[in-house]
Amino acid sequence: MEKEALFLKPVFQERIWGGTKLHDYFGYQIPTDKTGEDWAISAHPNGPSTVKNGTYQGETLDTLWKTHPELFGNPSEPVFPLLTKILDANTDLSVQVHPDDAYAKVHENGELGKTECWYIIDCAKDAEIVYGHSAESKEAFTEMVQNGEWDKLLRKVKIKPGDFYYVPSGTIHALGTGTLVLETQQSSDTTYRVYDYDRTDKDGNKRELHLEKAIDVTTIPHVDTKLDIQTEQRDHASITTFVSNSFFSVYKWEIAGKASFEKIAPYTLVSILDGKAELIIDGKAETIQKGDHFILPYAVTDWTIDGNVTAIVSTPPLHH
Repeated sequence: MEKEALFLKPVFQERIWGGTKLHDYFGYQIPTDKTGEDWAISAHPNGPSTVKNGTYQGETLDTLWKTHPELFGNPSEPVFPLLTKILDANTDLSVQVHPDDAYAKVHENGELGKTECWYIIDCAKDAEIVYGHSAESKEAFTEMVQNGEWDKLLRKVKIKPGDFYYVPSGTIHALGTGTLVLETQQSSDTTYRVYDYDRTDKDGNKRELHLEKAIDVTTIPHVDTKLDIQTEQRDHASITTFVSNSFFSVYKWEIAGKASFEKIAPYTLVSILDGKAELIIDGKAETIQKGDHFILPYAVTDWTIDGNVTAIVSTPPLHH
């Protein structure tokens, strides 16, 4: 097996709330000035990533998962479990909620549920997110939704660059205007819209809402997840563990100099948010820089990064 990183081409998705930040901040060639999402590391059928280097150049990630399971340590899951996106919320996203695995399996043709988390790359000075709600019972929740009492129902939180939010399935949430976010999530495209600010598309149609399903899956009352965020200093690296659970582990690497790593999971997903460095695997070096996304497959047991970069990194669940 080749010991090489799999670098991936971005897949861009146009969205009603998108903008141009994916170009302005990362230099990506975006298709339109309403580009809302970069599916950076994806094996989801709605936008699979393509490998752009090495042995598997031109292959899509979903195909590799099926035809070369050894790259991922011969996993038992039928689909690649993770999805890394960068979102440009040029205007408010709809208020939404995601189902868990059990609900999605029954109601969404076997799709995975969606637990996700957000790392705030950049945001406007007064940016906010919707995170949670105030209803104490299903009846109160339903009533406020039906009466459109959004100011009373929705909980708003002020955010700043570098913040991390964990958004388990069942959480009412929405990114607010002027936010650039890296999202790590289960590989699912299932969203239930609760409220869309009565927006209309270019044909004057409102986007579909999914109130019945949303009411079904929302956690009531809202529960804030307690995160145990830990940072350790190693060599010339500062490693922050944001979350490690049965869906994924997510880290931030801040490297200034030369740092060596050993794998702790069958494969590792890396997104470079800032800076430039050399990635050295098995004596071979290649440049990594802001905007690069790659996977370190199973055969890569250790690697060194030499330079100055900030990266968000995720792995499939670590089975302790």
